[in-house]
Amino acid sequence: MATAVALITGASAGLGVEFARQLAAKGRTLVLVARRKERLDALAAEIGNARAVAMDLGEAGAAGRLMADIAEHGEQVDLLINNAGFGLAGRFAKLDPKRQRQMIDLNCGALVELAHAVLPDMIERKSGAILNVASTAAFQPGPGMAVYFATKAFVLSFSEALHEEVKRHGVLVSALCPGPTTTEFGAVAGFSKPLPDMILADSTSVVAAGLNGLEAGRAIVIPGLLNKSTAQAHRFFPRAWVRKAAGMVKP
Repeated sequence: MATAVALITGASAGLGVEFARQLAAKGRTLVLVARRKERLDALAAEIGNARAVAMDLGEAGAAGRLMADIAEHGEQVDLLINNAGFGLAGRFAKLDPKRQRQMIDLNCGALVELAHAVLPDMIERKSGAILNVASTAAFQPGPGMAVYFATKAFVLSFSEALHEEVKRHGVLVSALCPGPTTTEFGAVAGFSKPLPDMILADSTSVVAAGLNGLEAGRAIVIPGLLNKSTAQAHRFFPRAWVRKAAGMVKP
């Protein structure tokens, strides 16, 4: 019989590390995936009952190689945390086009491929869950981070559609939409200055909200009252105002 595992992508930092710690505390067996092998090995050793797989999911064919590795180890994914992703700050025309395409491939392409790889078995078993990490960026355009915001809008729309498609089969799909959080995201994205502490959430509460929302069968999980309010700005103000306001925030 296959071993049921929770597969966490982007597990070497930020929310991925916290997902691993909280799920390990719940007694889950984990498969941790990210590019940085040393970090993954250290995390697996820390939490126990976890296997590390060093892999760049943004590469072509990576999702297929990962699923083959899982099958070879006699594992079966009953929880997928699609957390891998990154952002880039700057004006679209000035950013490296190759790097922007890599962002699309990881934030959207790999996420879709992994969801497609695990869903058929979940549907057949009538159990399983997928948590896709989106962002409050999904709810409006983002001048200065145009492609990143667009990738998260894709993740949100995709997750909502899957939620409706598979819920009758006993499978849960949720989109976690955090706002600014204390992680390495800003440094990787190239923010010119750190975000104010007063608007940053802690990763512990964000992950807990995501897991609780998934378990409750919610299609969209937005942690924090302020984030819930800003995510709905497009309902109360013209889109022209919303995008101009977003463009005033200089990352």
